[in-house]
Order: sequence, then C-alpha cells, then structure tokens
Amino acid sequence: MTRLHRQPICVASALVVPFLALASPPWLAIDGIGPAWAVLWLLPWALVDGPVSGALSGVALGLVLDGLNLGGVSQVPALLLLGWWWGRLGRRAAPIQRSLNLGLLAWLGSVGLGLSLILQLWWRQGGVLDPLTQSWGLQTLWCQALVTGLLAPVLVSLQLLLWRRRVPS
Repeated sequence: MTRLHRQPICVASALVVPFLALASPPWLAIDGIGPAWAVLWLLPWALVDGPVSGALSGVALGLVLDGLNLGGVSQVPALLLLGWWWGRLGRRAAPIQRSLNLGLLAWLGSVGLGLSLILQLWWRQGGVLDPLTQSWGLQTLWCQALVTGLLAPVLVSLQLLLWRRRVPS
C-alpha cells in the first residue's frame, strides 16, 4: 500500500468538506453555528500522513473553503499550521488513539482557526474591533469549538481507523 495522498479515494474524501460546510445539518449546530468540518477532516489526515502532507492539505482545503464563504479573511494560515503541527504529532509521538485526546486536539484546532479569523479581522480594521464584531466573533469561536470538540471523538476516530488500515505502519 501507499501513503494516503497517493490513494484517490482518500484524496476525494476532502471533497466532502466543502459540501458539509455549505449543507451542515442544523441539528449539529449551536445557535446556527456548525462544526469546523475542515478541522475534523484535517486532524486524522495529518496524523496518518505526516506534516508535509498535512500542511499542503490544509492549504488546499483552506483555499477551497475561502472561495466559498469568507470575504477578506482566510482559513489558509490556520489550516496550514494545524496540518503541520498535527502531522508532527502523528510522526513523532506514540499513536494518538484515545477519544478524549482527539476531541481536545480538534477543540484546540477549532479555537486556533477561530482566533486566526478574529485576528485577521482585527488587523484589517486597523487594530480596532467594534463591540458587535467582538461579540459575534467570540460567540462563533466558542460555539464552533464546542461542536467540533464533541463530534471529533466519533468522526475522527472513525477516519483514523479507516485511514490507518490503508497505510502500512
């Protein structure tokens, strides 16, 4: 067998992320804010395939998602760093298998992604965020992080199980 990035079915699974971002089920949302689907896909990918593939996948996924919804701010920097970091964790440390660990990593990734977007908004507005932007930005960050952290043990564990079987140790 080969690595994940050389298997068309695994690469094609990334096409599900933009679809889920657009058509996220409302019952998976808190105050209308769904999970960070990119984080839920990128975490197991990077853990299995390594830092370079994780970083490149983060960039590609970020570019696609930026083309869909965000005006002026980008998910690319956060997804690039998360893919690289999680890939290093997957290569250097013992295999991450506990659901709580996966949930915590996904929660941290979602918080990092949200903070990156808020920071970019702050930078674009000259270092000042109006109270309304602060309010909805922080609410979005915490709701998305909570939903992502709660879904990660189930979804990421399943993806890890499937993808680790496709790639020899």
